[in-house]
This record gives sequence, C-alpha cells and structure tokens, in this order.
Amino acid sequence: MPSYKNRVKNPFYFERNVVVAREIFFLRKYRNSIRAAMGLVSGAEKPTLFALSHTSKIRNPILHQHFLCCRENLHANADFSEIDMYNIFGVMKGGSVVFAQAIGSLIRSLADGVIIFDSSHSLLWHDLSERILVNDEAEEVILDLLSNRSVAFTDGEEFLWELNERKILVSIRELPEPEPLLLFCLKCCPLSSKDDKLYCLEKIIETIDEGVMMSNEEGQIVLYNEAQEKMEGLQANEILGKPLWEAYNYNPQYSEHRHVFNTGKPIFSRYRAHSRVAGVPKYVSYSTFPIQRDGKTIGVFSVSTNESKLKNQLYETIELKRSLTRPEEEKTFGKNGTIYTFSDIKGQSTLIKELLKEAQAVSVHNTDTLIVGETGTGKELFAQSMHNHSSRKDKPFVAINCAAIPENLLESTLFGTVKGAYTGATDQIGLFEYAQAGTLFLDEINSMPIALQAKLMRVLQERLVRRVGSNEVTPVRCTVISASNEDPEKLIREDRMRLDLFYRIANTSLIIPPLRDRPDDVLYFIDHFLDYFQGRLGKVVPPLSATLREALLAYQWPGNIRELEHLIQNIVIRVSEDTNEITADHLPSYIKGKLQVGVFQELDHSRRRPLKKMLNQSKKHLIESTLDKTDWNISAAARKLGITRQSLQYHIKKNGLSRT
Repeated sequence: MPSYKNRVKNPFYFERNVVVAREIFFLRKYRNSIRAAMGLVSGAEKPTLFALSHTSKIRNPILHQHFLCCRENLHANADFSEIDMYNIFGVMKGGSVVFAQAIGSLIRSLADGVIIFDSSHSLLWHDLSERILVNDEAEEVILDLLSNRSVAFTDGEEFLWELNERKILVSIRELPEPEPLLLFCLKCCPLSSKDDKLYCLEKIIETIDEGVMMSNEEGQIVLYNEAQEKMEGLQANEILGKPLWEAYNYNPQYSEHRHVFNTGKPIFSRYRAHSRVAGVPKYVSYSTFPIQRDGKTIGVFSVSTNESKLKNQLYETIELKRSLTRPEEEKTFGKNGTIYTFSDIKGQSTLIKELLKEAQAVSVHNTDTLIVGETGTGKELFAQSMHNHSSRKDKPFVAINCAAIPENLLESTLFGTVKGAYTGATDQIGLFEYAQAGTLFLDEINSMPIALQAKLMRVLQERLVRRVGSNEVTPVRCTVISASNEDPEKLIREDRMRLDLFYRIANTSLIIPPLRDRPDDVLYFIDHFLDYFQGRLGKVVPPLSATLREALLAYQWPGNIRELEHLIQNIVIRVSEDTNEITADHLPSYIKGKLQVGVFQELDHSRRRPLKKMLNQSKKHLIESTLDKTDWNISAAARKLGITRQSLQYHIKKNGLSRT
C-alpha cells in the first residue's frame, strides 16, 4: 500500500467538525454518513476550518477527542500525530457493526447517549451515560424508547422523551452508507426533574435580594425568605405557619393578601410598613399577586424591595438643605402649579424627621397615597413636596378641596362633561384629564358624598374616566394623592367612607402628627415665626417670657402650625419695640382664656395629658401598664393616655418597650 505522504499531497480540511477529504475517493464515498452523524451534535457550533497534513496534530480539542475515541475503539496503535487517516476509515469497510462503533464513538463524545440500529431496526451498538441510565439497565431504557408509539423513527425527527421524570432530547439521523443505519443521539435536558427544579427555585428565593412572602388559602404564611426577614426585622421561624393578621398584629378585615385571594386581582407598587421593630415602622415597596391553577386561586405571594441606601442619601441631602439658614423668599407658583418642596417643611422633632423620610421614599413610587392629619398640619405642603420629589415634577399638580364644591358640581368638576349632559352643560374636561400624567390632590376627601365615592372608586380601580353624559372613556394617567383631616378608621365605622375606596386611595398612608405631640417643634416654630415676621414687618421685638413659653407648650393647638403662625404674627404686630419681654398681655383676646398662664393647674393638666408632667421612669411605667391593660392595642392605649397613636409609638420606641 502506498504511503500516506504519496497518496495525499493536499491537506485535509475540517469544516463544521466534519472530515472532508478533497482527493481521497474512499472518504468522499462516506462523507454523507459522516456529515449526517456530526450534524446531530455540531449543527449549532460556529463553523471552523482546519488544515491537517500527515505530520501535524489536530489542534481543535473537540476533533482531537473525536479521533482519540475512534483510535481507541479501532485499536489503532500509531502515534496520533502520524495516524493514517486512510486506515481509520478504511476499517469501516469491514461491516456495519464496525462502522456503527466508529461513528457512534465519535458522536458519543458530544452527547449523553448514542444508539444505532440497522435498516431492520436491529440494535448494532449503544453507549449511554449515567445521566440517562441512573439506576436503569441500558436494555430497559432502549426498550422504553422504542415503545414510544407517537414517534415514527424517521430521518430528521426530533422529540422530547420523558424517562423517570427526566426529559431527554432525541434526534434521529439516517446514515445511507456503507449500509443504511439509523442513529439516535440522546441529550439530557438540564433540570428536567421536578425535584431538581423545585430545589433550584427554593435556592433562588433564598438568595435573591428581593423579599418574598407567600400565604395559603387560609391566610397562613408558608414562605418567608431571608431578604424579607432583613427588610421587616422579623424571623421566619417565628411567623411561618401563623395567619398574616397574627404575625403582623392587625385586623383580618384589612388583610391585603385575603383581598387579593378573594378577588384574584393583583396589587401593584404599594409602599407601606406592616411590621414594627421597637416601635419603628419598617417600610417596604411591594406588589402582591394571586397564584391561580385551573382558574382557582390557591395562594398569594408578595415581592418586596427596599431601596434604603438611595433613600438615605436623598434624605440626607434634603435634611442638609432644610438645615441651611437662608432668607425667606416670597413663594410663587411654579409652572407645574406648586409652591413647596421638602426643603420648605420645617421642624426638628424626631416624629417629623421620620415622616419626611417616609414621604420622600413614597414619592419615588408612582403610587396613590392618603395623607391623614388635622387641620393646619400641612397636608397640601406634603402633597406638593411629594409631587416635586417624584418623576412627575414636570407634570401638572392639580388640587381640589372636596368640601368647598357642592355635590352636584363635584362630579362634573372631577370627571368632566359633554354638551347636553344636563341643562347648561358644555364640553369640558375634568380634573382627572387635566392632571395628565401629573398629580391630582383631593383635599378633605372625607367630605365627599358616599354616592360619589363609589364612582371615584371605580375610576381609581379601572384607571378609566367617563365624562358625565358620555359613553367614551379616557385613560387616567395621573397619580392621586388624597387628604383627610379625620381618622379613616373612624370614618369607616361611621359609614362616612367606603371601605373599598379606602383600599384604593390608601396604597400608602402618611400620618402627620399634630403639633401638640411635638413639643420640640412648638419651641422651634415660635422662634422661626418670630424671626420671619420681624423681617417681614420690619420690627425688632423682645423674646417671649418663660411663663408664656410654658403656656404655649401646654396649649392643645387645635389649629396646629397654622394657628401658631397666626398667633406669632399677631404678637409681633401688637408688641412695641421698647417692651422688655412678650407676656400674656400681648396675646389676642381669643386665646388668653385658653392658655394656662401664671398659676398652672397641675392636677387637671396631668389628668388630661399625663405624659407631660411625669418623670421619665413613671412615664415609662404608665405607658407599659396601659399597653398591658389594652392587650397592646395601640389605638385604645393612646386614647387612655390622651395622646395620638404616633406619639405613643414614639414613646414606645424611645423607652425601648416591647410586648412580652
């Protein structure tokens, strides 16, 4: 036999991992079978071209492995760098079994299993990996494959075959020469086992940064991952298996998970604190979704995020801006219809600083918000600041006082009208349309009639508005901020606010504490307004007497900051510049009788507001005993102590109290 060097003067070329011999008739004769077999495993690979002379090595590692397998199975003993390619493939002339062994070994290096049959479906050769076999015998696996009646076993066929909960991709090719063969290439689909998938999903849930919590059909917590633990300050082993309302200590009637379970509708982008640690609320941004199978809800889960780092940086920036001393300027409306930003909100108390941080975090999300606060606490100031802190700051801010507009005009003002809807009606857009993609501020929403509340609730739910007298609907793109000067729970109990409306407008709630619960801010605003009105009125006035300061601290401030502002303005106008100090004599008559000046009625004052005159230790004991008597019902305990819920929560945090 002539030497390889004399037979072949040109190099071999390897294209798409298939041997193509340009000048050897024998390799050309079987190249179709080689191409068909290699196409099972290399069709998706990037084409490569290699030249190989008889003295060089195959540099492609995949091809190198292919031919190592061939050499081993064909008992070739020559050094691989000098292997006679003619002899390797020449052995294929020896019969179908030898050819099946050679081509099968080549394919097996890139697949999990290879099975080769002859034209009569007799088994010629097979090699199956442990990934396919597991604990089965090869013969059993092959019989199971052949028993698949839904497959025709023809050339080019591909199908998924399920074996013991494992999915295997089977590709079939017909090799036409030297004799017709049928080659099965088997590849295991990764993570095809249900157990493997479940294990991986559990690991993913435990390691992601987002918090995940799931409840079952009875409202019991069945999943609570590590990220959720960090966000809410709770331990999974303490709350798993408990109903949500027991774990978070709230009325089951207000459970969002139960609401989603019953309605089957998800809740998007809410920002709220469900847990408290040492009296401090833990706010998270979350969405809640139903889990449905065959049209039936079987569970509910929430995905939570906590952008604490970014929020802290924003808060620190605004706090720095608030603390800077700068001359007061006359406020004018901006192009978006607002005057105020967070830097205009004054106050040094812990309560107001926490509220500012909460409001800034809420405003980042385009979520409907309910602001609750007494008259004069600055609800619209917060609403404008939230608008200017959000991505909607360049859009309109539209405000309306629901108590100032008659009931028969409020509907058309909000929703708009079409000509002919009623006598005198014209084509006019409503405030929902006018606000565009900005913010609609509904002040004193507690004054809205019940009948109109139902229509408002539907608009907020569907995010579609229909003008009065029209059949056409317009998408609502604005965010709605509502304000109430009364406690929503009281309004719901008295049937003055619909519960479903409360759910819609209170995706997030902000509670502004009254001024009487912020003694630090009372003193701060006294000095702040004294400086402001002296500069504005061009006067220099003496300081307040210590007695008057004590009296102002003890005052209830039903009008809150607005009342204090007007009082200080009145004082600055009344007092003369040659006065040594400002006393009760300089007060307007309407407030003199309300203030306790000079002789303080300690007993009456302590009975009305016991926390103000007790020593720290006694104060802590009184709070703790009152909480125990009310079974840690914050609202009931606050009523007994004569303070607000927010103030009581502040004292709980300050004194480090916790339920035993």
